[in-house]
Amino acid sequence: MQSPHLTGLGVKEHTQIVAQHNRLRSRVRPMAANMQKMEWNEELAVLAKERATLCHTNSLLQHTSSFSHIGWNTQLSVCGVASFSDIVDSWFEEGNYFLYLSGRCKENSTCHHYTQLVWATTSQVGCASQLCLRDGEPWEMFVCAYYPGGNWEVNGRLMIPYKSGLYCSLCTSSMSGCFRLWDHVGGLCEIPKNPCRMHCGQHGHLNASSCKCKCDPGFTGRFCQVRCGIQCVHGRFKEEECSCLCDVGYSGAECADKVQFPFHSCAVTIDGTCFMVSSTADTYYGAKSHCQVLGGILAQIHNQKVQDILAFYLSELDASNEITNINFETRNFWIGLTYKPPTDSFRWDTGEFPQFGSFAFGQPDSQGFGNCVELQALSAFNWNDQRCKTQNRYICQHAAEHIAKWEDGR
Repeated sequence: MQSPHLTGLGVKEHTQIVAQHNRLRSRVRPMAANMQKMEWNEELAVLAKERATLCHTNSLLQHTSSFSHIGWNTQLSVCGVASFSDIVDSWFEEGNYFLYLSGRCKENSTCHHYTQLVWATTSQVGCASQLCLRDGEPWEMFVCAYYPGGNWEVNGRLMIPYKSGLYCSLCTSSMSGCFRLWDHVGGLCEIPKNPCRMHCGQHGHLNASSCKCKCDPGFTGRFCQVRCGIQCVHGRFKEEECSCLCDVGYSGAECADKVQFPFHSCAVTIDGTCFMVSSTADTYYGAKSHCQVLGGILAQIHNQKVQDILAFYLSELDASNEITNINFETRNFWIGLTYKPPTDSFRWDTGEFPQFGSFAFGQPDSQGFGNCVELQALSAFNWNDQRCKTQNRYICQHAAEHIAKWEDGR
């Protein structure tokens, strides 16, 4: 933990800034259904101090830290004219010019401080101030760093910072508690403490520390109810889900079919990775096979930025009725995450343990033997565990090297 003087603020100011942020975030209009409670982060505060010492609101900070996708709010003010509290209030007052339904700011107005301050999935903040001299006159630089950051754009359009609705009605499973103080208008999502609520079948036993089933050898599934066994020709066998992970260029249940990379355009490109939304529905393993045929994998979501952008894009499709079809069992989308009994956890199809999660409130609940994960429309496209045989649309992911192969083949 860094000393308070490094950020120009003491513990009292830290507490006041966090309380002010949470109070203002509870007061947005329309009310927010997924607004998260903020906590102070000293590492972010140190980064804010480093940027404040540059004494310029547009300065870019080159830093090395454990954070990616940091958001920033900066303000330069004549010394002694405004306090940190006044500055934060002024950022929130930009909301008077923000048009929520269109996600735009009124003409000739600024709203980016406001949208970062009320970005729903931002949960940590660190701030600092710095005395600066300009033309011999004293000024004060105020900086706040936010994680995960906000103000993302999708296809050139700024995303709406939060989902409207009854407060705490769209919290994720990791933030399913509801925090509300006397001076709050609405509640804020926070980390809860939930007990285990599941039982294992006859071929496994419950791990109470993780609330997951540990299956006997030769069995898989959430309740250890499935026997497995398969051979992979051009790929590796994944015992935990009784399937093959095919090498690039091969597809099929046993990875025996040679395929060519397709010539497709991306629905959304995020940091160089292409995400393609299917126009048809299939089971989880059918969807995974289709993505392999296209030279990719079912989408993996490793940070809040990707989750925010995909959820926004799918909600736009949902609002335009482009994902409503009598042949679709749901309005949900498969991603490449499944429950693995041997490890008592969910894992991505490529084998990694998830370091990031966005399960909807009350999920995963394992109802219906749900071993596969979908983006659920009714939960603002947060995650839900579902029966793998459900007919969903799906999202394929194609890394930069796959896209390069498509281009080389044109």
